[in-house]
Order: sequence, then C-alpha cells, then structure tokens
Amino acid sequence: MERAIFAGGCFWCMVQPFDTLPGIESVISGYTGGNQENPTYLEVKSGTTGHTEAVEIIFDPTLISYRELVEIYWQQTDPTDAFGQFEDRGSSYRPVIYYFDEKQRETAEESKKHLQSSGHFDQPIVTQIEPAVTFYPAEAEHQAYYQRNPENYQKNAAKRKQFIAEFW
Repeated sequence: MERAIFAGGCFWCMVQPFDTLPGIESVISGYTGGNQENPTYLEVKSGTTGHTEAVEIIFDPTLISYRELVEIYWQQTDPTDAFGQFEDRGSSYRPVIYYFDEKQRETAEESKKHLQSSGHFDQPIVTQIEPAVTFYPAEAEHQAYYQRNPENYQKNAAKRKQFIAEFW
C-alpha cells in the first residue's frame, strides 16, 4: 500500500470522490502542513496553526496509480484559487498536493504543468506541491461525513459540484 495526501478545501468534500474507487483502502480526513501538534478542528479552522484540511488516501498502486489519483484530485478543486476553495476561505482551505517521495513530486509537478499548458483554465494553476509532513486524523465526527450527514454534505458541496460540472 502507498499513501497520498491532498488538500482541496473542506475535507468533508474531498473524501467521497476517492472513497469508492477500486484500490482505495481508506480515505481519512485530517490536518497537515502546520506547526502545532495534534490540532483540533476549531484550531485549524481559525487559521492560526498553519495546517490545511486534507485527506490521507491509502491505496494499492497495482489497482490505481498515484498519477490517476492526482488527475482525480484536479477535478475536485479550483486549481486557480490559492486562498481557499469555493465557500471555504482562508489558509486552512488552500489547495496543496503533498508528496512522500521524489516520484510522487515529479508526478504532481508534471501533472500540474500539463494542466497549465492544456488551456483548460485561463488563470495560472496555483495549487502548491509540498513535501508531506505529519498527518493528524481529524476528530471522529469528521470521518466519512458524506455518508453520515448526507443532507449537510450536499449543502456544503453545492458550489464545488457546480464548479466541477462547469469546468470539468
């Protein structure tokens, strides 16, 4: 098994697109990229810890590649918005691809370059690509949120879904 970590706004909305794919062992909501150990949801949301809301994906690379995961990631975000995603604003919602090794870094960089040159967006692709650091799983109430709270999830994901339908 391998790991991937993606930040793309609210982690509630980042789980479902990966959760049901063949080869995905787990998708965990959590926090990474900051300067505080064991942050809480409220601390991260305040923007004072430096963390992003992110998802950690454990996957079987013989069934789904990291490259495929990166391509799916792009289609869940607005890669031209560095200051949050959709209705979620602030540094804790910034888009970041975190990599674990040189191969993942190269894959992410190549994919970003390809997306920029594709002409799909008329603004620069600003998603950051950064080394993975400690990932802290979020509190239990944030795990599998789309399954446990479908009505609230649909409401929170509405702008994201509208963007995806329009741009992808």
